[in-house]
Amino acid sequence: MDRITAAEVFIDVTRSGSFTATAERLSMSRPMVTRYVEALESWFGVRLLHRTTRRVSLTSLGEQCLLDLESWLDAGQLLVANVKPSDVLTGSIRIATSVSFAHAQLMAAISEFMKLHPQVSFDIDLQDTHSDLVKSRIDLAIRIASNPDESLIGKPIALCRSVIVAHKSYLANMPAIERPEDLSHQHCLSYANFENKVWHLTRGSVHKSISVSGQLSANEATALLEATLCGVGLSLQPTYMANKMIQKGDLVQVLPDWQPNDMKIYALYSSRKFLAPSVRAFIDFLDEYFKKYTWDI
Repeated sequence: MDRITAAEVFIDVTRSGSFTATAERLSMSRPMVTRYVEALESWFGVRLLHRTTRRVSLTSLGEQCLLDLESWLDAGQLLVANVKPSDVLTGSIRIATSVSFAHAQLMAAISEFMKLHPQVSFDIDLQDTHSDLVKSRIDLAIRIASNPDESLIGKPIALCRSVIVAHKSYLANMPAIERPEDLSHQHCLSYANFENKVWHLTRGSVHKSISVSGQLSANEATALLEATLCGVGLSLQPTYMANKMIQKGDLVQVLPDWQPNDMKIYALYSSRKFLAPSVRAFIDFLDEYFKKYTWDI
């Protein structure tokens, strides 16, 4: 039995804590996961895992072997990367990103990258919550944040600006919005992951924090965008989604002289994992891509 695959399966079981979860994540049967782990234990001649009906945990020897196996696999990946021609990228990249950014911007960038590197494949995990990259087997996370997770490393690849928008049908039936304080008397849709109940606005050197309220909140930007298009209320939207709709007249920008807080879009990965050449190349590609294809126009 392939010892490299057995090591990869064993490492995944230690992260997922479950033979069943590993089987689902690696697209193999649970009995096959069991056979790989048993083969590894037979190879070492020791028991690596405690198994019960409810949980899986490492033995003391298993903890020692886990560190050695991770180093062994990383060294093997580095050896292969150094031997392969540098201009030929291969492998699969598993990416975690938000629904809104994937739909509005990232898929176009990935399509361009795949044309340049036809031997690289992608697996996209759409999520608006921050999961553990190691446990979820994520190679790269594209996240929008003011301060990224300190346990991760990476680089900013673009700036995320926001605007206040509404549908003209909503504005036609509400009092005029001429200053930030007027937002307190409007139906403001809340985004759980950004400026939830207080909107921070800046004009020059003047900063204002406005408490807002409304009947609807969501943890995903595209849902709020759809509600805004339906005339439910005002919302803060990233310009990577809103600008085209403003230009087409589907949305109206409110208080255009006042700028909501900016955030950065980061390409992040775990410092505990070896960064494959394809992942590094894709990060560099995104950095250059978003310099050429800006949405803030």
